[in-house]
Amino acid sequence: MGCIQSIRCKPKSFRDSIIVLEVNTSIDPNPTSIDESSSVVLRYRTPHFRANARVLVPPVAGKETWTIGWIQACNHMEFYNTYGNKGMSSWELPDLRDGKIQAISDSDGVNYPWYGNTTETCTVVGPTKKDSKFTVSMNDNFYPSVTWGVPVSDSNVPQLSSIRRDQSFTTWLVAINQATSETLVLQTIRWRMRLHIRVDPERPLGHRAALKEPVAQEQPQILGSNEPISSNAMVKPNANDAQVLMWRPKSGDPMVVIPPKY
Repeated sequence: MGCIQSIRCKPKSFRDSIIVLEVNTSIDPNPTSIDESSSVVLRYRTPHFRANARVLVPPVAGKETWTIGWIQACNHMEFYNTYGNKGMSSWELPDLRDGKIQAISDSDGVNYPWYGNTTETCTVVGPTKKDSKFTVSMNDNFYPSVTWGVPVSDSNVPQLSSIRRDQSFTTWLVAINQATSETLVLQTIRWRMRLHIRVDPERPLGHRAALKEPVAQEQPQILGSNEPISSNAMVKPNANDAQVLMWRPKSGDPMVVIPPKY
């Protein structure tokens, strides 16, 4: 039913008016690349996870400020570097590992809770008279360095024999009211990155490592119904600051090699 001219129509709320026009997400098809140019560390670079969304915000009547963008959390992390019969080093998120939390922020560490604040977010400051249409995008990949030698040893004799990694993430497209902190989840994506690199430390540098699996990653899932954002995904610490590098020898007690940053 149309509005009767003598009665003022109540404008739609922001929640009811914001429209996600399109969402695309993928993991690049190229396999993980391995770099053996250093005699100290092996480096590898995984393909990129990518997400972008086109969003339409109709005119905002009130003096409201909304930021729309991407928030990401890590739900699971296994990251093991094996050194023959000596033991293994392991990057760990203790609270996630021990089940104290279900997810941890993967923010850039500056713009909490956002993944970043360049292409990743857009802010709409009301009142506005026209539609606001924009794209927010993000990407993520791993590019670590793993020592050839046992990390708790003074020797750099190559003993690295295997790298295994398996991480899962939830990524949300979100709108947040800057004044009230009202939070609207617009889209939810789940993705996973896995790899297994086998290393023969006896071989010459440049010929030691081989990617075993997977050659192509599973593609991300856009969920049919949105998931709520975990409270830990919105606050400090982020995964980079909370992670700990442990040394877990075949015999003897585990030890902290690199403590958390927070």
